[in-house]
Amino acid sequence: MNKLAIRLLTLAMLSLTLAAAPVVSVVYAAADNDPPPPPKKKKKSSEARPGSEQTAFADGYRAAYAAIYERHDYASAIAQLKALGRDDTAAVANLIGYSYRQLGDYKISQIWYERALKADPNHVKTWQYYGLWQVEQGNRDQAQYHLNRIAQLSGTNSEEYRSLAAALEKPPGTGLVY
Repeated sequence: MNKLAIRLLTLAMLSLTLAAAPVVSVVYAAADNDPPPPPKKKKKSSEARPGSEQTAFADGYRAAYAAIYERHDYASAIAQLKALGRDDTAAVANLIGYSYRQLGDYKISQIWYERALKADPNHVKTWQYYGLWQVEQGNRDQAQYHLNRIAQLSGTNSEEYRSLAAALEKPPGTGLVY
């Protein structure tokens, strides 16, 4: 092979390697009321409106979000979130976990938080809520681990970090307000 052919082959292999390499980026916390994107699937040609599934999901997610944070209707929110058929995503699983925790069902809540982190190990809001769960359970060392993880993901100025740090500053056995 001549030198030009070798250079072109090397350049092509490098380009393929870079294209196949995972992208590493800094992850910042996003507002919880922004629903995750729908799963990618091939659209049927008979589908009436492109994006209608996304719109229905977003509307359902926002309704459940309002049930949680505005009306404190956690049981209804759980049913709404599960009905979305997307409880394998971190944002949805996290809100289900949060709702179960607010209802006092800590074992089920823990399952959902772990499911959320399995779906997205960098989901900052789950680290925060699960850290608060740890504080409520008296697991302060675990809560500190969660706080450190939040610091790595979104920094110490994020709302999630400040919330969990404030909970950890309170003496054990003190009622949490968040």
